[in-house]
Amino acid sequence: MAKIVAGFAASHSPQLNIKPDDWHLIVDRDRANPNLDFEALTAAARPDIEDFLTPEARERMFGACQVAIERLGEIHREAKPDVVVIVGNDQDEMFKYDNMPALAVYWGDTVWDKPRRIEDLHPSQVPGEWAYHAEQPETYEVSSELALHLIDSLIHDEFDLAQLNSQPEGRSIGHSWTFLRRRVMQDAVAPMVPVLINSFYEPNQPTPKRSYDLGRALRRAIDSWDSDARVAVYISGGLSHFVVDEELDLRVIEAMRTKDKDALLALPEDVLVSGTAEIRNWLVGAGCFEQEPMELIEYQPAYRTEAMTGCGMGFVRWLP
Repeated sequence: MAKIVAGFAASHSPQLNIKPDDWHLIVDRDRANPNLDFEALTAAARPDIEDFLTPEARERMFGACQVAIERLGEIHREAKPDVVVIVGNDQDEMFKYDNMPALAVYWGDTVWDKPRRIEDLHPSQVPGEWAYHAEQPETYEVSSELALHLIDSLIHDEFDLAQLNSQPEGRSIGHSWTFLRRRVMQDAVAPMVPVLINSFYEPNQPTPKRSYDLGRALRRAIDSWDSDARVAVYISGGLSHFVVDEELDLRVIEAMRTKDKDALLALPEDVLVSGTAEIRNWLVGAGCFEQEPMELIEYQPAYRTEAMTGCGMGFVRWLP
């Protein structure tokens, strides 16, 4: 049977790919965001927020995250997986509102990374685009055999699952997957199986329990695959954003570390909104690795404004 040899969860924020000197570009986008009430958020901000906004503080946070990403790359290369199951959330990339399943698995032989037109991007996206897309279209090999096994197993585990073996015209696999390929796997690329979760978009987001149960079902499926392949499971996304909620992030990390399933399932859905909704991805990892120890590699509350906008940057590994 297949053997799981590595697992981790990682943030994939643009702040990880843009030098702190250019974070002002993202700040400009924050200030133009109609869903952010800067006055109210600033009034409610932690009293020491300015300490996190100095050039020195930003460099420290950025540097710590770069070390964490490098460590994930080492874990990947040391594990030498034959195939990688990547759990992430599509954000208006493969799926649009005309068809947006809660859960899906891609099982085509290859999947395309299609670069975006630079002129279509916000200025804040341009400096970090290298971490999400190549300059020319690239194909990633997919383990269709494992993907089809996952689909069959999840259906028999009573998950109503969407499946696709080709991409809609002009649409790329999302940054949840390309970030890990480009920043973590780099020249040690293994065939992948994209598992897609609708973390972001109402009204069909999986509940915390459903997300956790999906992780458990994925584990059963991988463990039952009649193969001698070495499999890694990587979780892409999170934690809190576009407003940092450090208390929530640390609560989730601690509950995962101590295997406090009840605390994870009790997370209120009204906080799992906007970018913070990607915590659902981490719950899949928690379910998949509910028996294995978890190690915190790094956590940084990467604030970028006095309104506490930014991203809670989390990096953890499981020890199968």
